[in-house]
This record gives sequence, structure tokens and C-alpha cells, in this order.
Amino acid sequence: NRDKEQYLGLLQAKRGEESNLLVVNADGSVYSFILKYKEKLDQLNYFISKTQSIGSQIPGIKQAPFQEKSVQKFTDALYYPRFCAYLMKQERRTIGVRNRSYGIKLQVQNIIFENNELYIVIEIENKSSLDYDVNFLDFYVETRKKGKKKSLQKLLKSPIYTYHMPKKIREGQTHQLVYVLPKFSLANDKRLKIELHEKYGERNIQLKIKNKNINNPN
Repeated sequence: NRDKEQYLGLLQAKRGEESNLLVVNADGSVYSFILKYKEKLDQLNYFISKTQSIGSQIPGIKQAPFQEKSVQKFTDALYYPRFCAYLMKQERRTIGVRNRSYGIKLQVQNIIFENNELYIVIEIENKSSLDYDVNFLDFYVETRKKGKKKSLQKLLKSPIYTYHMPKKIREGQTHQLVYVLPKFSLANDKRLKIELHEKYGERNIQLKIKNKNINNPN
């Protein structure tokens, strides 16, 4: 009912490209949804609770520190896995950053900017005849020093969230994952480096990402 507020709402849409829906209630609570066309719906009705709100539009409303942190953690626990899974299902937009060594391919498929965060979609492919046990995957910002004594300085970039991080990639298997990093940009003398290290082995792989790929995400 457009003339009178109600607890029930009807969403009308036409077939089109994937999009998102932002809903702001009268109390200022904000909700975000991803919209995608589907021929047959598995579920027609959804009941949305206040705990699913991603924030408030009304400034000056402060919750108790413990409650605010608890709500934020709960919201992140819902949002990150859903959005990361959504990104992994999208059409692959390989940005041409890849490295293959020892039959293991490490590749960046996409870099997405959303909510002041960078989502880096990564693919690891094992074409060797030996399972690959993952020890860790780290991100570093490297600074290339100029002059006679050229050197590199690197600073670890800690992720906000990791999604679908594997412990083992079996022979012939391909695995996707997503790393979420705080928003940042890089000067011309800097680049982002990804290091994948094998557990119980030495098949370590490095991947260097130019600053233009970080400064111009999708």
C-alpha cells in the first residue's frame, strides 16, 4: 500500500540485469538486497527482522559499545559470505594477472570495490599429480627503491575477511576464494604482491599486481 504504512510489502520487478535494492524504513534502519531474475522461485515470501539491518540513516543514534560491536559482528557474519558467494558466481573477468609454477596456477580473476573495501577474487588450479596443501596466502605492498642499491620494502596487508579459503587443493582441482581488504591505493613505485605457500612442501608461488589494477577496480 503506497498510501499507508504496512508491515508487508510487495516487490514488483521486470526481467533485466542483476542489481541491488536499498530499503530505508521510517525508523531509519537500512537494508540491502541483491536482485537477480529467476524463472522459478524457491521461496515467494520473506520475513525480514531488524537484526538484518546493515545500519541506520538517522545520525546521532548511538548504541552501547558492547551492543554496537555485537550487532556489527552479526551483520558482517551475514553480509560477507553472501556477497563473496555472489561475486564468485559472476562471469569471470580475468584481469590478466596470473602465475603458473610446478603445475599450480595462481590467478586474480577480479578486483571489486564495494563499501570502502576491495574484494579480490582468486583462483588456484592444481594441474600437478600431487595434492597441494595450503600453508598460507598473504598480501604485501611492495615499494621499489630507486638508486644504485635497488631494494624492496614490503608491508603486510591484513584482510578484513576471507571466504572459501582451502586447506588442500587436490590434483586436477580448481578452487576459488575471496579476500576482503580495506580500501587503499598505490603510487607508481608500489605494487601488491600475493604469496601462496605450500605446507609440507616448497611449491611457493608469487603473484605481482600492478598499481593500475588496484587503483581501477570494477
